Amino acid sequence: MPDTTHLLMFIAAGWLLNLTPGPDVLYIVTSALKSGVRAGIVAALGIVSGCFVHVLAAALGVGALLATSATAFTVLKWVGAAYLLWMGVRLLLARGGSSVVPVATEAAASAPDLWRVFRQGFLTNVLNPKVALFFLAFVPQFIAPGTEDKVTAFLLLGLLFNVNSLPINFGYAWLAGWASRRVGAVQRAMHWMDRAAGVMFIGFGLKLALSDNPSR
Repeated sequence: MPDTTHLLMFIAAGWLLNLTPGPDVLYIVTSALKSGVRAGIVAALGIVSGCFVHVLAAALGVGALLATSATAFTVLKWVGAAYLLWMGVRLLLARGGSSVVPVATEAAASAPDLWRVFRQGFLTNVLNPKVALFFLAFVPQFIAPGTEDKVTAFLLLGLLFNVNSLPINFGYAWLAGWASRRVGAVQRAMHWMDRAAGVMFIGFGLKLALSDNPSR
């Protein structure tokens, strides 16, 4: 494991990276705006669960496979891009206001709805091969060269990164939920948020589809 200085640098870098807007942040914010803070937190937990899959995969060598195999990267890239495009089209075609759950009735939200929020957050993250490559490129920089069990060190640092991301992701969920409770225009214009989110998800999907393997 890194010394205290490098560990603090790792934590700070993780916070900065998690503050950067992307598909994950967009999904957390839209979930919280539509269905309240609890849905945003569930979305964040789904996304972090997807990160755990990537950490384990990278530690076991799957990340290295994606970095070196053009075929493996391309297959997962197209699957992830297709999923992001599907989510974008689904949001664009959603009926205005039909997906909005009033915050006053948040406590009555059904478990299947929250499970759907979790599942979509998980898939949004786990189907993006760039996340696996990110962990493969980022985490080893903080593993001491003389470490004997590098796999365990990788897993521990990956665990720390994911746990470290929760305050940022929960903060996004809380802020979006706070806005939805206090700004009536946000609730009235949620169908426009669906459209905007749909366009952004399609953009993320196209960007992923057109991207090259970062290792090349």
